[in-house]
Amino acid sequence: MTQKSLFQQRDEIRKAIRQKRRLLTSQQQQQAAHQLCERVLSHPKVQHAHTLALFLSFDGEIDTSPLISQLWKMKKQICLPVLHPFHRYHLLFLRYTPTTILVKNRFAISEPPLNVNAVIPPDDIDIIFTPLVAFDAQGQRLGMGGGFYDRTLENWQQKSFYPIGLAHTCQQVEHLPIANWDVPLPEIITPEKIWNF
Repeated sequence: MTQKSLFQQRDEIRKAIRQKRRLLTSQQQQQAAHQLCERVLSHPKVQHAHTLALFLSFDGEIDTSPLISQLWKMKKQICLPVLHPFHRYHLLFLRYTPTTILVKNRFAISEPPLNVNAVIPPDDIDIIFTPLVAFDAQGQRLGMGGGFYDRTLENWQQKSFYPIGLAHTCQQVEHLPIANWDVPLPEIITPEKIWNF
């Protein structure tokens, strides 16, 4: 397979799945968010975690706001990804509280404003919940194409955090064309199921 055909295949999957997500009604989105929240909160790793990295939903991604609200009630520390100001295609994680004022980044995604005092080192994070565009039954994850999470999750087995993908059920595909930089996930949670790989 040539690199061009690999990129073309991945882009076609991205377009098709993003369109499926966008076609979900607000009622379907709301129901999925609450089902996902229940499934995540019952996860033993989540119950024992202190600090969790989440993401704010964008472009039809599964809504994480009910989950974040419940985690705050459980006194969990939440952090959100922020585009690194100096290292292109890298993420920082910043503390996120109910009073955090959010700003839009260059992709129009809401994130906390950069504040060195709010940075949480990856070594202090127990679980990183990752967004994704598509996933398959082998745990392969296809993101938006920037590689931000692939860089963050690289060699995660040697790090202190545990990655879990969050997705709508409609984001599953039979098989993803993979690139050598892709980082498969050990778990993906959808409203209907916890996938372990």
